[in-house]
Order: sequence, then C-alpha cells, then structure tokens
Amino acid sequence: MTGVVAPPRARVAWAQVGAAVLALVVVLVLLMPQYGYHRDELYFRMLPPAWGYVDQPPLTPLLAHAAIALFGDSVIALRIVALLCAAGSLPLLALVTREVGGGRAAQSITVWGMAGTTMTLLFGHVLFTASLDLVVWPAALLFVIRAVLREDGRWWLAAGAVVGASSFNKLLVVVLLVGVAAGLAICGPRRWFRSGWLYAGVAVVAALALPSIVYQATHGWPQLAMGAALSADNAGEVRVMMWPFLVLLVGPVLAPFWALALVRVFRHAPWHPLRFLTVVFAVVVAFVFAAGTQFYYTFGVLGVLVALGAAPVATWARTRGRRVAIGVLLAVNALGCAITSLPLLPVTWFGASGLAAINSASADQVGWETYVEQISDVALSHDADAIIASNYGEAGALDRFGEGLPPVVSGHNALWDLGPPPETARTVVVVGGQLDRVADLFASCEVVARLDDGVGVDNEEHGEPIAVCTDPTGPWSQLWPLFRHLD
Repeated sequence: MTGVVAPPRARVAWAQVGAAVLALVVVLVLLMPQYGYHRDELYFRMLPPAWGYVDQPPLTPLLAHAAIALFGDSVIALRIVALLCAAGSLPLLALVTREVGGGRAAQSITVWGMAGTTMTLLFGHVLFTASLDLVVWPAALLFVIRAVLREDGRWWLAAGAVVGASSFNKLLVVVLLVGVAAGLAICGPRRWFRSGWLYAGVAVVAALALPSIVYQATHGWPQLAMGAALSADNAGEVRVMMWPFLVLLVGPVLAPFWALALVRVFRHAPWHPLRFLTVVFAVVVAFVFAAGTQFYYTFGVLGVLVALGAAPVATWARTRGRRVAIGVLLAVNALGCAITSLPLLPVTWFGASGLAAINSASADQVGWETYVEQISDVALSHDADAIIASNYGEAGALDRFGEGLPPVVSGHNALWDLGPPPETARTVVVVGGQLDRVADLFASCEVVARLDDGVGVDNEEHGEPIAVCTDPTGPWSQLWPLFRHLD
C-alpha cells in the first residue's frame, strides 16, 4: 500500500464533456471536404489489406478500407474515422482529470481546452496513424493511473488490452510501456512489481501484440529499417523542432498545464503515486530526440499531463474574473491552433496568405486532382507504358483520380512491394523528385512539364518535374530495387 489517500473523485461532468465533443464534431464535419485528401489518406486508400507493411502495422489502412466500404469512396469517409478518434479522446481526458479529484470546472477546462489544441484538430481532421493515438494513449494512461491511485490491479489488464491492440496500428506504444516500467522502478509505487496483476497485464500485451511481432520477425524487422530511414531524413530537424512543439502541440496557453502537472506530482501528497509520469514523459522525450523520427510523437503523453494540470488550474480559477480569463485564453489558444492545423480559408486565399509554410498538413491536401490531370495529359499524349511516382501521395492520387491510365507504380515504402512496371514497358512517365536519382537508368529522360496546383500553394509537389523516359537500361526485375526508398 502507498499510505497516501487518493484524491476524491467527483462526478463525470457529462454536460460539459458532451458540449465540447459536439462543438469539436461540428467544426470537423464542416471542414471535412476541405481541401481534399492528404497524401497519407491517399496512401491508406491505395494499400491492399495485409498483415503488415514495411512502414506500419495494418490497422489504419484496414480502417480506411472499412470506412470506404461503409460510407463510399470519398475523403469524408476516411475522415469519419479521424473524427471519431478526436471526439473519443475528450471523455477519456476528462476521466483522467476526474481521477485526481478534478470536478466539473476542471473537467470542463480539460475538454474545452483539448478540443482546441493542434494535436486534436489536426489528427481529428485528417486520418493519420497518429489519429488513433488520440484515443490509445489517454486510455492506456487512464487505466494505469487508476491501477495506481485506486490500488486495483485489475486496471493493468485494461491497460494491457489497449496497448496490445494498439500494436496493430503503431509500435510506438512500446515506448509508453518502457516509460511506465522505468517510472515505477525509479519513482514507485514499486510494490506493483510484486503483483501478479501487473504481469497479467504484460501477458495481455504480449498475446495481442504477437501477430505484429511475428510479422516483424518473419519480414526482417522492417520497422527498424523504416525508423532508420526516418531518422536519416529527419533527425536534424526533429531534434530542433521537437522542443517548440512541446508547446505548439497543445498551444501556449495549455503548455503550462502539463508543466504544472509534472511539478504537482512531487509537491501535492495525494498525487505522489503519480510521480512515475515524470519518467514516462522523460522517456518519450528522450526517445523522440534519440530516434529523430517524428517531432510530434510526444503528443500522447502531453494530452494526459494537460488533463492532470487542469485540476489545480480549476482550483485557482474560483473567482468569476479568473474563470472568464481562462475561457478567453482557451478560445484564443484554440483559434491559434486552428489556423496552424485546419483548412480554414478558401484555398485561393490560403495560397496567397503564406500560411502553407506553417500549416503544411493543409498544404498537403491541395492540388491532387490537378496534378493527376497534368500527369495524365503527359502519359496519354506520349503513349506511356507505365507511370512511376516518386511517393505514395502521387501514386495514391493517380489511383484515386486517374482514368484510362497505364499501370501506376512507385518505389516508395510499401508500394515498392507491389512490383515494377510491366516488363515490356519501354516508355514511362517519371513523376516527382526521384528523377535525378533514376534518370541514368534510361537511354533518355526529358522533363516535359512541372506540377502546378494552380492556386499558388507551395506544397511538396508544386514544381516537381514530369518527365518522359524511354528505353530502360536493363530488365525491370533488375532495375526495380534501385527505385526503392523508405522515408
């Protein structure tokens, strides 16, 4: 036993939670079709169902296919999945706040604040693998917190079920396990290492994660190769950008909340059993810095810490003036986060505004149909035998919007496994940034056009070449490995 009395638990503030969820859903529904597919959504749509892929486990592409089967082949269908994840995260975060004694006011601050963060709006608007983590990390940490504060080992089984199931989506959740184990070992409560419930929870994780582990083992641990590729491409930028994004992912108003939570677990006696969360946070931050893969991987733990920090903030905001100040600050925070994560402006205004430089997720949703028209014109006018896309965004857009085209292939990530152009292909259209790397594999390559989204949005594809290449220097079975790239 810890010898510390757990904070009393208030009722769940369902009215406040429901209102915040409804507001978030309304915003996301209104923006669903703007501006179009993100490259990742095009990729998930194009990937055939499988037990796994070189760059990810199978769950998100499977959910994408299920959404299309239920709601039709549209960007809205895919974004319903993301919306449900974002909406589902808010009640979970409210329950985290409640677990440390946060009442109606604290839970209201949590849900209204988190509904307007960059992480919730971005991953709730576009279907990413990270969209599912909006639910996974709060659920897993809620159950761990309940196990520790309520001293009820049965919650380790629930936490294990969430973590194990999450292995079908992202293996990043392993970092959470390491963080919790290290936190309990360093800060306690260490008695859990003598509890069968903890090891039963670990067994649940192992059982559910077994298919993912088997896939990795039988395919040469491709996730390690993918991580190394991401690190090689991104590490320098990630190790710089991760620090400001500890603030930007939740917004500057909410960032002090998570800092307050980290301090309070040491200074407030009823919270002492939660000191392990400081180690969880440190492990996640250290992993992101060391691995250098994606700077936003800290968002799962940040949301939970914000939910904890809302409890003492609500205690402080007991006067009417302070409550009004908190409300105004949360609204300003939400507006700033929305500008940097959502497609709020008409697309032509967006291009002229310069926001594409800071809202790259929205920029990456612009121009795909136009690009497909330009590529199609070149392919059909030159009687091409195949189209080779540089990345999964281009390939996915051609798969979604192209009509009457020759086979579309790509060496990017899991698309390489789908195979090369037909062996008889002599004239191919090569699209995008890979041209410089592969031009020597043909007798001739001529750039005949460049991608132009037509609305002045400077995204990753805008300005990239469309080339006609003829007479490959060898059989495609030999050349195809040279087109492979992970990033």
